[in-house]
Amino acid sequence: MKSRRFKSFIYIISILVGLVVNSFATASPPPRFVVAITQIVPHPSLDLIRKGIEEELKDQGLICDIHFENAHGNIGTATQIAQKFASQKPDIIIPITTPSTQAVYAAASARLIPVVFAAVNNPVSIKLVPSMDKAGKGVTGVSDMPPISDQIQLIREILPLTKRVGVIYNPGESNSVDLLEIFEKELRQNGMTLTRATAATMLDVGTAAKSLAENVDVIYIPNDNTVVAALESLLKVAQENEIPVFCADPESVKQGCLAAAAHSQYDLGRQTGKMAARVLKGENIQTLPVERPQSVELSLNQGTAQKLKIKFPKAVVTRAKYIIKK
Repeated sequence: MKSRRFKSFIYIISILVGLVVNSFATASPPPRFVVAITQIVPHPSLDLIRKGIEEELKDQGLICDIHFENAHGNIGTATQIAQKFASQKPDIIIPITTPSTQAVYAAASARLIPVVFAAVNNPVSIKLVPSMDKAGKGVTGVSDMPPISDQIQLIREILPLTKRVGVIYNPGESNSVDLLEIFEKELRQNGMTLTRATAATMLDVGTAAKSLAENVDVIYIPNDNTVVAALESLLKVAQENEIPVFCADPESVKQGCLAAAAHSQYDLGRQTGKMAARVLKGENIQTLPVERPQSVELSLNQGTAQKLKIKFPKAVVTRAKYIIKK
């Protein structure tokens, strides 16, 4: 009797083991996604956005083959990259900045490839989405419209006598043109005027800075890809003429700008990565409205302030998240 029970027990165990082994053998492997990422220029801020995207996708548990290309400031190259990615039919394309997004969407929309953008100031004005609260046809993402009111308040706190603000921008970048309309309106409300200087290419940035040197109290750099890519030449002119430079991203403060009230570029990337992960996991992109960064970080460059003989108010220093000493 005991022998029969033992044999029955062994038989049952063998069946269970077989079922378990079979389930592992027939289980499908986890999906693998192809993700294409492109940005318009090499720049620390944009690199941080990309890093945030890639790390968020990984933390979401997704297995992704990342294909990345940089246009190095050339719109023609950006178009070629977009067409190349679209022909490869990845699961999703993530363009960083307005110029890259415009190129990508033009190429990807006809092939029904979902697009989740990062760092587009005003996706409504370039007709990507119908409103800031809705997705477009196969496209959504995270806007990086800078906190203009916070930036103007920062200028007033640090340099309360400021009356004339200079801005260098590329008129070919719609994101910069849209931003300056808002910026100029708020400056007027605060008793300040705006002087514009255009730079169609990175080589024009230094010349544009020289044209502003004798006519402004401070220079402000918007999220203009042409200007941030040629920041060194701008800062050289500004330092020679002792003009404070405010900017719209923390990384430019590290390079020598005086101060910025800005969104965290890395966090913006993580936020974009979360949206992309939702699309890859099966959510309908049409149900995902455009998002905006929530936090505003204050960055100060103490070394630049000392060179310009500027002392940061205690209240500003207290609020600062980053203070660069050198």
